[in-house]
Amino acid sequence: MKIVIVGAGSRSFGTGMVADLCLARELRGRGTSVVLVDADPAALDRALRLARLMAERAGTDIAFEAGGDLRGALRGARYVIVAVARRRYELWEQDFRVPLAHGFRQVLGENGGPGALFHALRSLELVIPICRAVEEESPEALVLNFTNPEARVLHAILNLTRVRAVGLCHGVFSAEEAIRRYLDAGPDDIEVTSAGMNHFYCVLRALDRRTGRDRLAEALAKAREDPSAPPLFRKMAEVFGVFTFPSDDHIGEYLSYGTEYHGTKWPYGRECRPVRLGEKPEGSPRDESAAVHEDVTGLLRPSGEIAVPVICDIELDRSSRRSAVNVLNSEGFVSNLPHDAVVEVPAIVDARGVHPIEVGPIPETFAAYMRTQFTIHSLLTEAYRTRSKSLLLQALLLDPCVNSISGAERLLDEMLELQRDFLPTFG
Repeated sequence: MKIVIVGAGSRSFGTGMVADLCLARELRGRGTSVVLVDADPAALDRALRLARLMAERAGTDIAFEAGGDLRGALRGARYVIVAVARRRYELWEQDFRVPLAHGFRQVLGENGGPGALFHALRSLELVIPICRAVEEESPEALVLNFTNPEARVLHAILNLTRVRAVGLCHGVFSAEEAIRRYLDAGPDDIEVTSAGMNHFYCVLRALDRRTGRDRLAEALAKAREDPSAPPLFRKMAEVFGVFTFPSDDHIGEYLSYGTEYHGTKWPYGRECRPVRLGEKPEGSPRDESAAVHEDVTGLLRPSGEIAVPVICDIELDRSSRRSAVNVLNSEGFVSNLPHDAVVEVPAIVDARGVHPIEVGPIPETFAAYMRTQFTIHSLLTEAYRTRSKSLLLQALLLDPCVNSISGAERLLDEMLELQRDFLPTFG
């Protein structure tokens, strides 16, 4: 079995995937090979050396190698894990600050808000060529995408290429942990069913496995009364009666009033961190001399992502229930959301693949917010396909945080120029 990790040079994601593979006893003795791919040769070299050290320390027989050529690496692959970005923080800061300079108040600007439009376009410039290569070199492979904005990127993948792809994210686990905490329940006591959109879902059921009783109302009541809960999350529970992602910086991205609770500071900016004597100035080159440390034991811990568990579910035909996968709503898994939307729902995973579970409707007032986002996704995919600046402007104007046509036009022109080395060209 051959697994390819594209974007393996990432210090957090790549290392986490390698750790999960090394810790997966189910993959040992199966002739598993993992090919690491990254556009940065130095990062790839570091990742390979670290992976081999981790494999040795874990005692696994998985063979790690580096793939300098993407197409060669993909040939014969059964699974392709994709998490890619370029100049992440520099460009993300522009995604946040430039719209704000034009008067558009947004939260993060990563997966929602006007900034997410440009983040998505940059991601598509990387991901779509990867998927084209998968089409030709390993057409039967399953692509497991982590590249953000997850829903926007996956919508384009599923509409513009022929690859089999599923989007994965650990966001739902935050709601599961919060519900268990509110109900004073153990890790296996409550089965949570949630549905909606990546980073903007709502819990539908919290089934107590010991009694068979749905305890969602109890958890929701405690969330409303919890003074330590994120304020926007708590307000959504109070006003709309939904238990959503308990993280204001994520759900706030999709709401015009998100900044009312989260503010307009970019949390990764200098304004959120003190300047201290003796520290290196911002932008100083990092010391890479000790890039690979021989003591890797601390890195051999589960990443919290489910890519490797999903692979094991398929290979071992485990028929496991997974809390959240991102898929096209083609069969109406969420009955009151469009069939061409990318939704996040639970799924059963076995030897035949990933099978989304039909969950019925989600609360209608919450669904209305999502439908606007799904229209933005469709416009963005079509704008990318046709290189239509007009469709791109329409997608921007539909965003709840955008309240000026002339401002949106100026923002679009400025960002297409600022980031032209990373964006497609629009007519």
